[in-house]
Amino acid sequence: MHKRVMDSASTAVPSEELMLAVEQLVRYVRRSATAGGLSTAASSALGRLGSEGPQRLTELARAENVSQPNMTQLVTRMERDGLVRRTADATDGRGVVVAVTDTGLEVFRQRRAERADALRQLVEELTEPEQEAVRIALPALARAVRHHTVQERRAQS
Repeated sequence: MHKRVMDSASTAVPSEELMLAVEQLVRYVRRSATAGGLSTAASSALGRLGSEGPQRLTELARAENVSQPNMTQLVTRMERDGLVRRTADATDGRGVVVAVTDTGLEVFRQRRAERADALRQLVEELTEPEQEAVRIALPALARAVRHHTVQERRAQS
């Protein structure tokens, strides 16, 4: 498969405009999720646990790009709110595994539904051709993200 090669000057502005659009979209959709009254960091960690399942505290901190002490504090607050629970790692008693509780899973689902509804409302404001473009482009970008994530995990192993 051939990719068309373009010089950086011809792609710089559209790429920047696309990046700004993605940032605005993400901020808008994130703001629409209010269930549980969570901070951005708590929402992100809960979302990861809700999507990916239980994780070691150290892995959760790395995946969320925060220090282990900061993740420990966040998990402590979320545990106090009944959203997550900590258990000893069965394979290493020194490690801690964090899992979402039923309450946390419900908050995660409510927040995801709120974000989906906000995105749906935005897409409905577009013309039919624009809506079709979004239905094609967003899943394609998600596949590319998954591909890069897999490649990064392989490189780290």
